[in-house]
Amino acid sequence: MNKKQLLAMQKRNKKRLTDLRSKLENNEVRAEDLETVQQEVQELADEAQDIADALANMQDEEGEGAGEESGEGSGAGEGEEGRSGEEDGEEGSGDEEGEDEGQRSAGISSEQRSAVMTAISKGLSTRGSKSTKKKEKEIRSAFANFVAGKISEAEARSLGIETGNGSVTVPEVVASEVITYAQEENLLRKYGSVHKTKGNVKYPVLVKKADANVNKKERAAGNPIPETTIEFDEILLSPAEFDALATVTQKLLNMSGAPVETIVIDELKKAYVRKETNYMFNGDDVGNENPGALAKKAVAFYETTPVDITAAGYSQKLYSQLVKFKGQPVTEVLKKSMWIVNRAALTILEDMTDTTGRPLLHQDATDGVGYKLLGHKLDFTDAADGTDPTKPVFYFGDFKAFHIQDVIGGMQLQKLIETYASTNRVGFKIYNLLDGQLVYSPFEPAVYRYEVGATAPVTP
Repeated sequence: MNKKQLLAMQKRNKKRLTDLRSKLENNEVRAEDLETVQQEVQELADEAQDIADALANMQDEEGEGAGEESGEGSGAGEGEEGRSGEEDGEEGSGDEEGEDEGQRSAGISSEQRSAVMTAISKGLSTRGSKSTKKKEKEIRSAFANFVAGKISEAEARSLGIETGNGSVTVPEVVASEVITYAQEENLLRKYGSVHKTKGNVKYPVLVKKADANVNKKERAAGNPIPETTIEFDEILLSPAEFDALATVTQKLLNMSGAPVETIVIDELKKAYVRKETNYMFNGDDVGNENPGALAKKAVAFYETTPVDITAAGYSQKLYSQLVKFKGQPVTEVLKKSMWIVNRAALTILEDMTDTTGRPLLHQDATDGVGYKLLGHKLDFTDAADGTDPTKPVFYFGDFKAFHIQDVIGGMQLQKLIETYASTNRVGFKIYNLLDGQLVYSPFEPAVYRYEVGATAPVTP
């Protein structure tokens, strides 16, 4: 439907709403007709909103011109309202003189009339709004253009971008895009538990189990049920300051044909994900260690029989260890468990068979997961590497026990110009508040870790 048709529909819609308003003002709506009028008013109001939205989106697509014509259409509609209101008022007055007292008494109450009049007023004052997709596109583009220096701070604020103190708050649409990319690359975001909050989050962890009792004799006054206590500890997710740095060349930013927003946001994604993934999997950044990182908190499993993957016949030995490794979690955890392995482990598994000659790792399409190992789904990532990436590393357990806290509105970006001016680059420092911890009770460890060839540390 073109703009001309939409404007004509808008005019007719407002004309009908104005007619109905005039009838209500002149007490021409009878009680038995009220329900029909209310239904028509609601349908007209919904139609008015759809037309206004369509015109607003058409204006966004065509740029200039559509807004002026749409405005003229609205003005014409409003003019029609005034004129129609007056004309209908005059006609109503004439009709009213001809009505008898019986018809007046069959009218509607003032409360009912007021409710319908309010609905009509809302329909007549409808203003178009751009679709969510278009709004997000505008915000995304404004954010990227601001950090790239193509629009001023005042222009950015007028477009809904929050700035101040040399930094800019990353809009939700961009932050969500970065986090979505992080979820695709960071398997702990994909399979863990993510919490969006504004403060700290505490998780109770069982540290002492309750004891049950058995008593074959009837209890008497001197034989009460002994008291048992359950003790809990609290694990506090306390978001840490989290940052990453990406640089883009001035040449790319100044090329008029280059998609600035794609360049900036893609660089932010890559920089952020590298930092976040390492923080959650290994937590070994000097001075910013994460004690709840997967590699540190997962319970280590050591081989009962040494396995040398370079020696002949290693396959059955490793298979035996994997079966024992899988049996480590308690039954409640085992039922919800899956595998996360590194690329070295995946390569080994793809070349292994069980005792019957069947491939140990087989493709599974029933639930959309690529692989299954010993009856449990498997995913792989380079982030699972140990100190030596050539050594196979296996994680097995319930990864929902890995809790991630995202602080709403905590992601910010700072533009660094002078720092990289000598190399004709611009730096973008992304800052976020984040925490990720593997949380479980010592009675029910949630995730286990097995690195092929690793030996248990010698206790003094």
